[in-house]
Amino acid sequence: MHIEAFREFCLHLPGATEDFPFGEETLVFKVGGKMFALTDMDTFESINLKCEPEKAVELREQYEGVLPGYHMNKKHWNTVLTDGSVPDVLLKEWIRDSYELVVQSLPKKVRECL
Repeated sequence: MHIEAFREFCLHLPGATEDFPFGEETLVFKVGGKMFALTDMDTFESINLKCEPEKAVELREQYEGVLPGYHMNKKHWNTVLTDGSVPDVLLKEWIRDSYELVVQSLPKKVRECL
């Protein structure tokens, strides 16, 4: 997956926005003001995605390209390498899963607006 395809996919999700809260090189996608995906704009070597804790461990064991979340809470975040070791179809599935996890944590009123 290329960074533009990643960006387009994230922004296609209802209510998704992009932001640069950690500096101009770190692209962050949010829904309801909460992060669901982030990456380094310059290198695009990996994507950080939120994940259910049990599933996060399973994915790390199953895929070499899935690591504990870099600079994130390793229980709830995975870093997924964008080197082709993980198929794009799985990347999209995991981005959507991350988005849904965040949406589920939002107040009901905010969820209804999405």
